[in-house]
Amino acid sequence: MTRKGRHGPTMARMGAQMRGAPATNPALGAAIMEVVDTQLRDGTPPQTRQTLDRLLADGHTEEDARRLIACAVTSEIFDVLTHKQPYDEARYLAALHRLPTLPWE
Repeated sequence: MTRKGRHGPTMARMGAQMRGAPATNPALGAAIMEVVDTQLRDGTPPQTRQTLDRLLADGHTEEDARRLIACAVTSEIFDVLTHKQPYDEARYLAALHRLPTLPWE
C-alpha cells in the first residue's frame, strides 16, 4: 500500500518521473539500497530508522519507505559528486525529515 495524502501517491509520482528516463543501473541501485540497509542496521544516523518508522506509521510499505530513504541518499550523493560539495549530514537529515516529499521537489 502506498500512502496517499496531500502529496498524492508518492511512489506513483516517482514512477511517473522516471518513465522515459534512462534505465537505472541495477548495480548502482543495489549499492544505494545497501547504504540504506547499513544505516538501518547500524543505527547511524539514528534518524534513518526514525524516518523508516515514521513512513511505516504513515501507511507506506516497508519497500516504499526504504526506496524513499534511498532517494534522500541519492540526493546527497548527487550533491557531493555534481557540485563537488562535502557530505553534509544536516542536509541529508533535512531530506529524511521532509520525506515523503522527495528531495528534488
